[in-house]
Amino acid sequence: MFAHRKLTRLAALCCGLALVSACTNANDLDSAPVPLGDFALGHNVVVAPNLTKGPASRDATEEEWAASVKAAIDERFSRYQGARLYHLGISVEGYVLAVPGIPLVASPKSALIVNVTAWDDAAGKKLNEKPEQITIVETISGSTMISSGLTQSKEVQMENLSRNAAKLIQNWLVRENLDKEWFGGAEANKAVLRAQRAAQAQVDAEAEAAVAAEEATDAAADGATEATDASADVVATGAAAQAASVQSTLIVTEPDVVLAPES
Repeated sequence: MFAHRKLTRLAALCCGLALVSACTNANDLDSAPVPLGDFALGHNVVVAPNLTKGPASRDATEEEWAASVKAAIDERFSRYQGARLYHLGISVEGYVLAVPGIPLVASPKSALIVNVTAWDDAAGKKLNEKPEQITIVETISGSTMISSGLTQSKEVQMENLSRNAAKLIQNWLVRENLDKEWFGGAEANKAVLRAQRAAQAQVDAEAEAAVAAEEATDAAADGATEATDASADVVATGAAAQAASVQSTLIVTEPDVVLAPES
Protein backbone atom coordinates (compact mmCIF):
# COMPACT_ATOMS: atom_id res chain seq x y z
CA MET A 1 0.00 0.00 0.00
CA PHE A 2 2.75 2.45 0.97
CA ALA A 3 4.71 1.60 -2.16
CA HIS A 4 1.57 2.22 -4.22
CA ARG A 5 1.17 5.67 -2.65
CA LYS A 6 4.78 6.49 -3.44
CA LEU A 7 4.31 5.40 -7.04
CA THR A 8 1.18 7.54 -7.34
CA ARG A 9 2.99 10.54 -5.92
CA LEU A 10 5.99 10.05 -8.17
CA ALA A 11 3.73 9.72 -11.21
CA ALA A 12 2.03 12.99 -10.28
CA LEU A 13 5.39 14.72 -9.92
CA CYS A 14 6.51 13.49 -13.31
CA CYS A 15 3.40 15.04 -14.84
CA GLY A 16 4.47 18.41 -13.42
CA LEU A 17 1.98 18.75 -10.55
CA ALA A 18 4.57 19.83 -7.98
CA LEU A 19 6.67 22.30 -9.88
CA VAL A 20 7.13 24.52 -6.83
CA SER A 21 9.95 22.22 -5.79
CA ALA A 22 11.48 22.53 -9.24
CA CYS A 23 12.48 26.12 -8.42
CA THR A 24 15.08 24.94 -5.92
CA ASN A 25 18.46 26.56 -6.52
CA ALA A 26 21.24 24.47 -5.04
CA ASN A 27 24.00 26.49 -6.74
CA ASP A 28 24.80 28.59 -3.67
CA LEU A 29 27.68 26.62 -2.24
CA ASP A 30 30.18 29.38 -3.03
CA SER A 31 28.29 31.76 -0.74
CA ALA A 32 28.37 31.80 3.05
CA PRO A 33 25.95 29.18 4.39
CA VAL A 34 22.57 30.31 5.70
CA PRO A 35 22.91 30.65 9.52
CA LEU A 36 21.93 27.46 11.32
CA GLY A 37 22.70 28.37 14.93
CA ASP A 38 25.18 26.11 16.69
CA PHE A 39 24.82 23.30 14.13
CA ALA A 40 27.76 21.12 13.18
CA LEU A 41 27.25 17.93 11.20
CA GLY A 42 27.99 14.73 13.09
CA HIS A 43 26.88 11.46 11.51
CA ASN A 44 25.50 11.56 7.98
CA VAL A 45 23.60 8.31 7.52
CA VAL A 46 21.77 7.62 4.25
CA VAL A 47 19.94 4.36 3.55
CA ALA A 48 17.42 3.16 1.00
CA PRO A 49 15.79 -0.09 2.25
CA ASN A 50 12.34 0.82 0.94
CA LEU A 51 13.44 2.23 -2.40
CA THR A 52 10.69 2.37 -5.03
CA LYS A 53 11.28 3.17 -8.70
CA GLY A 54 8.61 5.30 -10.33
CA PRO A 55 7.14 4.92 -13.81
CA ALA A 56 9.21 5.53 -16.94
CA SER A 57 12.44 5.69 -14.97
CA ARG A 58 16.00 4.61 -15.43
CA ASP A 59 17.34 2.11 -12.91
CA ALA A 60 19.43 3.09 -9.89
CA THR A 61 20.44 0.90 -6.99
CA GLU A 62 20.07 1.52 -3.26
CA GLU A 63 23.83 1.86 -3.00
CA GLU A 64 23.99 4.42 -5.78
CA TRP A 65 21.30 6.57 -4.19
CA ALA A 66 22.80 6.31 -0.72
CA ALA A 67 26.23 7.38 -2.02
CA SER A 68 24.80 10.24 -4.10
CA VAL A 69 22.66 11.75 -1.34
CA LYS A 70 25.39 11.28 1.29
CA ALA A 71 27.89 13.17 -0.89
CA ALA A 72 25.43 16.05 -1.36
CA ILE A 73 24.73 16.24 2.39
CA ASP A 74 28.45 16.32 3.18
CA GLU A 75 29.03 18.98 0.53
CA ARG A 76 26.37 21.30 1.96
CA PHE A 77 26.47 20.70 5.71
CA SER A 78 30.18 20.20 6.32
CA ARG A 79 30.49 23.98 5.90
CA TYR A 80 28.81 24.51 9.27
CA GLN A 81 31.22 24.79 12.19
CA GLY A 82 28.86 25.22 15.14
CA ALA A 83 29.59 24.29 18.75
CA ARG A 84 27.24 21.27 18.94
CA LEU A 85 26.96 18.06 16.94
CA TYR A 86 23.76 17.01 15.23
CA HIS A 87 23.19 13.89 13.17
CA LEU A 88 21.09 13.44 10.05
CA GLY A 89 19.40 10.16 9.21
CA ILE A 90 17.98 10.02 5.68
CA SER A 91 16.01 7.31 3.95
CA VAL A 92 15.62 7.46 0.17
CA GLU A 93 12.06 6.27 -0.45
CA GLY A 94 11.33 6.66 -4.15
CA TYR A 95 12.67 8.12 -7.36
CA VAL A 96 12.15 8.74 -11.04
CA LEU A 97 15.09 9.29 -13.36
CA ALA A 98 13.55 10.56 -16.57
CA VAL A 99 14.07 8.44 -19.67
CA PRO A 100 14.32 9.93 -23.14
CA GLY A 101 10.85 10.97 -24.30
CA ILE A 102 9.28 12.70 -27.27
CA PRO A 103 9.88 16.47 -26.88
CA LEU A 104 6.75 18.48 -26.03
CA VAL A 105 4.66 15.29 -25.97
CA ALA A 106 6.25 13.04 -23.39
CA SER A 107 8.90 14.93 -21.45
CA PRO A 108 9.07 13.28 -18.02
CA LYS A 109 10.73 15.00 -15.07
CA SER A 110 13.09 13.43 -12.56
CA ALA A 111 11.95 13.31 -8.94
CA LEU A 112 13.00 12.01 -5.53
CA ILE A 113 11.32 11.38 -2.16
CA VAL A 114 13.31 11.21 1.10
CA ASN A 115 12.50 10.94 4.79
CA VAL A 116 14.73 12.89 7.20
CA THR A 117 15.32 12.67 10.93
CA ALA A 118 17.57 15.03 12.89
CA TRP A 119 19.30 13.97 16.12
CA ASP A 120 20.78 16.02 18.95
CA ASP A 121 24.06 14.32 19.88
CA ALA A 122 24.41 15.84 23.36
CA ALA A 123 20.79 15.15 24.31
CA GLY A 124 20.87 11.73 22.69
CA LYS A 125 17.42 12.10 21.16
CA LYS A 126 15.55 12.86 17.97
CA LEU A 127 14.57 16.43 17.25
CA ASN A 128 11.60 15.24 15.17
CA GLU A 129 9.83 12.08 16.28
CA LYS A 130 8.09 11.67 12.94
CA PRO A 131 10.40 11.68 9.90
CA GLU A 132 10.07 14.73 7.70
CA GLN A 133 9.17 13.70 4.16
CA ILE A 134 10.61 15.90 1.45
CA THR A 135 9.76 15.71 -2.24
CA ILE A 136 12.34 16.90 -4.74
CA VAL A 137 11.93 17.69 -8.43
CA GLU A 138 14.82 18.49 -10.73
CA THR A 139 15.61 22.16 -11.24
CA ILE A 140 14.17 23.53 -14.46
CA SER A 141 16.92 24.76 -16.76
CA GLY A 142 17.76 24.92 -20.43
CA SER A 143 18.97 21.33 -20.31
CA THR A 144 15.90 19.98 -18.50
CA MET A 145 13.08 22.06 -20.00
CA ILE A 146 12.37 19.40 -22.61
CA SER A 147 13.48 16.39 -20.56
CA SER A 148 16.63 15.62 -18.61
CA GLY A 149 16.33 12.12 -20.05
CA LEU A 150 17.34 13.57 -23.39
CA THR A 151 20.18 15.77 -22.18
CA GLN A 152 21.64 14.21 -19.02
CA SER A 153 23.12 10.89 -17.97
CA LYS A 154 21.69 8.97 -15.03
CA GLU A 155 24.63 10.05 -12.87
CA VAL A 156 24.05 13.75 -13.59
CA GLN A 157 20.32 13.40 -12.88
CA MET A 158 21.08 11.74 -9.53
CA GLU A 159 23.66 14.37 -8.60
CA ASN A 160 21.26 17.23 -9.36
CA LEU A 161 18.39 15.64 -7.42
CA SER A 162 20.69 14.88 -4.47
CA ARG A 163 21.96 18.46 -4.34
CA ASN A 164 18.39 19.75 -4.47
CA ALA A 165 17.50 17.34 -1.66
CA ALA A 166 20.34 18.68 0.49
CA LYS A 167 19.19 22.26 -0.18
CA LEU A 168 15.57 21.47 0.78
CA ILE A 169 16.75 19.68 3.93
CA GLN A 170 18.73 22.80 4.81
CA ASN A 171 15.63 24.95 4.26
CA TRP A 172 13.65 22.66 6.59
CA LEU A 173 16.31 22.82 9.32
CA VAL A 174 16.48 26.61 9.04
CA ARG A 175 12.70 26.85 9.53
CA GLU A 176 12.75 24.47 12.50
CA ASN A 177 15.58 26.40 14.11
CA LEU A 178 13.61 29.65 13.90
CA ASP A 179 10.28 28.07 14.91
CA LYS A 180 11.47 25.60 17.56
CA GLU A 181 15.00 26.78 18.31
CA TRP A 182 16.53 23.42 17.44
CA PHE A 183 20.01 24.89 17.11
CA GLY A 184 19.76 27.86 19.43
CA GLY A 185 17.23 29.86 17.42
CA ALA A 186 17.53 33.47 16.30
CA GLU A 187 20.06 34.44 18.97
CA ALA A 188 22.44 31.71 17.88
CA ASN A 189 21.96 32.84 14.28
CA LYS A 190 22.96 36.39 15.27
CA ALA A 191 26.13 35.05 16.84
CA VAL A 192 26.89 33.16 13.62
CA LEU A 193 26.35 36.31 11.54
CA ARG A 194 28.65 38.31 13.82
CA ALA A 195 31.32 35.65 13.47
CA GLN A 196 30.90 35.63 9.70
CA ARG A 197 31.23 39.41 9.52
CA ALA A 198 34.32 39.34 11.73
CA ALA A 199 35.88 36.61 9.60
CA GLN A 200 35.10 38.53 6.41
CA ALA A 201 36.55 41.72 7.88
CA GLN A 202 39.74 39.79 8.72
CA VAL A 203 39.92 38.43 5.19
CA ASP A 204 39.39 41.92 3.74
CA ALA A 205 42.06 43.40 6.02
CA GLU A 206 44.55 40.70 5.03
CA ALA A 207 43.77 41.29 1.36
CA GLU A 208 44.31 45.04 1.75
CA ALA A 209 47.58 44.43 3.59
CA ALA A 210 48.74 42.09 0.83
CA VAL A 211 47.92 44.69 -1.82
CA ALA A 212 49.73 47.41 0.13
CA ALA A 213 52.78 45.18 0.57
CA GLU A 214 52.80 44.38 -3.14
CA GLU A 215 52.56 48.06 -4.02
CA ALA A 216 55.42 48.85 -1.62
CA THR A 217 57.53 46.10 -3.17
CA ASP A 218 56.81 47.42 -6.66
CA ALA A 219 57.68 50.98 -5.57
CA ALA A 220 60.95 49.80 -4.03
CA ALA A 221 61.77 47.88 -7.19
CA ASP A 222 61.03 50.94 -9.32
CA GLY A 223 63.24 53.08 -7.04
CA ALA A 224 66.09 50.59 -7.25
CA THR A 225 65.81 50.53 -11.04
CA GLU A 226 65.92 54.34 -11.22
CA ALA A 227 68.93 54.44 -8.90
CA THR A 228 70.72 51.84 -10.99
CA ASP A 229 69.99 53.78 -14.18
CA ALA A 230 71.26 57.03 -12.60
CA SER A 231 74.41 55.32 -11.38
CA ALA A 232 74.98 53.90 -14.84
CA ASP A 233 74.61 57.38 -16.32
CA VAL A 234 77.20 58.77 -13.85
CA VAL A 235 79.62 55.97 -14.66
CA ALA A 236 79.13 56.46 -18.37
CA THR A 237 79.69 60.22 -18.05
CA GLY A 238 82.85 59.70 -15.98
CA ALA A 239 84.19 57.18 -18.43
CA ALA A 240 83.59 59.53 -21.33
CA ALA A 241 85.41 62.37 -19.55
CA GLN A 242 88.33 60.12 -18.71
CA ALA A 243 88.59 58.96 -22.29
CA ALA A 244 88.60 62.54 -23.51
CA SER A 245 91.42 63.40 -21.08
CA VAL A 246 93.52 60.49 -22.23
CA GLN A 247 92.95 61.42 -25.86
CA SER A 248 94.15 64.97 -25.20
CA THR A 249 97.43 63.78 -23.72
CA LEU A 250 98.13 61.77 -26.81
CA ILE A 251 98.07 64.83 -29.07
CA VAL A 252 101.69 65.77 -29.99
CA THR A 253 102.32 69.38 -30.97
CA GLU A 254 105.05 69.63 -33.55
CA PRO A 255 107.56 72.52 -32.92
CA ASP A 256 107.56 75.47 -35.23
CA VAL A 257 110.31 75.20 -37.86
CA VAL A 258 112.02 78.45 -38.81
CA LEU A 259 113.37 78.35 -42.28
CA ALA A 260 116.81 79.95 -42.69
CA PRO A 261 116.99 82.67 -45.32
CA GLU A 262 118.60 81.68 -48.58
CA SER A 263 122.09 83.04 -49.02
